[in-house]
Amino acid sequence: MNEMMESVNTNFDPFVLPFSIGLVFLFGVVLYRYFKWFFELPFSARFQFGKKIFSWRTLNAVRECIEECLIHKSVWRRNPLLGYMHMSFALGWFLLIVVGKLETSAYIGDLVNPPYLHVFFRFFYPEESFSFHRGFNFAFLMDFLLIFVLSGLLLAIFKRVQSRVLGMKKTTKHTTGDRVAMSVLWLIFPARLLSESITCGLYQAEPLPTWLGNFMTHGLGEGLRHAFGVETLAYLELPAWWLYSIALGVFFAAMPYSRYMHIFTEIPYIFLKNYGIRSTEEPTSMDHFQLQACSCCGICIDPCQLQSAAGIGNVQSVYFIRDRRYGMLTDAVTDNCLMCGRCEVKCPVHLDLMNLRQNSRTAREGELAHNRYGYLYGADRSQGNGKIGYFAGCMTLLQPAVLESMRKIFEASSDRVWWADKEGGVCCGRPLKLSGELQAARRLMDYNVELFRKHEITTLVTSCPICLKIFKEDYGLEDIEVLHHSQYILRRIEEAKLTVVGTDTQLAYHDPCELGRGLKIYKEPRKLLSKVAFVQKFKQAKKNALCCGGSLANLQLSAPQQRAIAADAARIYAQKGAELLVTACPQCKDSFKRDSPIPVRDLAEVIAERLVVSKRDLPENIGVS
Repeated sequence: MNEMMESVNTNFDPFVLPFSIGLVFLFGVVLYRYFKWFFELPFSARFQFGKKIFSWRTLNAVRECIEECLIHKSVWRRNPLLGYMHMSFALGWFLLIVVGKLETSAYIGDLVNPPYLHVFFRFFYPEESFSFHRGFNFAFLMDFLLIFVLSGLLLAIFKRVQSRVLGMKKTTKHTTGDRVAMSVLWLIFPARLLSESITCGLYQAEPLPTWLGNFMTHGLGEGLRHAFGVETLAYLELPAWWLYSIALGVFFAAMPYSRYMHIFTEIPYIFLKNYGIRSTEEPTSMDHFQLQACSCCGICIDPCQLQSAAGIGNVQSVYFIRDRRYGMLTDAVTDNCLMCGRCEVKCPVHLDLMNLRQNSRTAREGELAHNRYGYLYGADRSQGNGKIGYFAGCMTLLQPAVLESMRKIFEASSDRVWWADKEGGVCCGRPLKLSGELQAARRLMDYNVELFRKHEITTLVTSCPICLKIFKEDYGLEDIEVLHHSQYILRRIEEAKLTVVGTDTQLAYHDPCELGRGLKIYKEPRKLLSKVAFVQKFKQAKKNALCCGGSLANLQLSAPQQRAIAADAARIYAQKGAELLVTACPQCKDSFKRDSPIPVRDLAEVIAERLVVSKRDLPENIGVS
């Protein structure tokens, strides 16, 4: 026994080599990638980083790292069990490293020591592993933290077979490489428990009160000693520590080439995000930070209506990121997305999923040879004269009732209006942008900007959220106020330029994706509709609103699949007994009206039917027939 004691106090054994080599390799690859990606960022992004690093944003980033990388606050909100599982791995392993380092430094009296020494502390100092170091019971805490991590491991294994208990209907289908890395990760902590328990069984024969030290590994070690004997444990000790070291080394070597790269990459991504650095509509090296920050947790799968309503799998954001990360992205995956943003609001890492999808399409723009702007010559078919401009948009022109309703509203408010495209005109450009054809989209945008300037409008109103989003984000109309028709109508009512009369009709209001999640316009439509009817409350509202399925961003969806999504969403909105389904997007109206169990109207139609133009103009109902 004394010989064994002497051998373990040399502070080195060959079994630490797999761990040490894997650790050096991991940090070498990670640092190389970070420096490469950072210096490939546009100069403006690097300048912004340097300018804001000494601001309050850094403290905010540190807070977010603690909340999301260690505690997993966003996952907790989704499901406490799922949050606990993620936290036990992240926070538990982090604390094992920190407390283990403190224990080693406290025992040997030196802050500087090899990393392997605190990872394998129980092997090198078994005779002291149950004692107090500098007045603190490290052994008890280390065993407690190991239980914490192992409990999360058991939940992770359980999730693979019963994911619904942890709040997930679908879990991610991983690549072979990711599954291998996951298996090695799952081996690490049982191997640690086994190796530490064997060492305790060899060196800690005395009974140990549970409050005094390593209660779990000591107890398991005693059981192993009584079951197999000291000699057997002596033969098993080094193989057990080799297994633990190899598991760590293999995992570290696999991390940069697996989904577990997120463990490190999420941290710089959070800092860059807090400094205002984002992925753009064209690829930049910021995309690498985002792609590698994704843990492939699969939380984005359940919100995807392609999966739940149309039965389309393997195209969700988790698979899109996986395929792009590993260089196997296809057009079938890139293009099969509603771009509705439902996955983005659920992402616990807060990845900019829509821009990543967008710039994957933009990256192939050179392959496109379509002339989508040849009709610009002589395209000005605008009518009227006024400081208020109305841009109906392509989809509104396909909904004459919406166009007619806006005419009534403008006339009732006595506004002189310039109609940009009443008889047809130029597209806003967003559909082309969503398909990846940026150059064509910019030609259309430039034409429209010149048209707005030429007619000297000061306020631009549109009924189409798709148009509204590109007007606000890409057109640079700083001197022109851009409003959705819900905002314009509400303003005129509050200014007493319009009068409406209410009823007790029950409405289900649907938040269009681009208007709600895209532009955060939730209040005005509800406030406006509440003046003429009762607006029901739904779980599937605001940021959780369902997509109509008619998104112009999906370049792969078939008509039957689109109808299946629309029918499923309309059924959900009608389930509380609403008499009318109201939306604020002509595309959504067109999608819903084909299969909705209740009538569908645009917000403008509802208001136009409740306008009081004269005392005898008092409509009896909203027109649900």
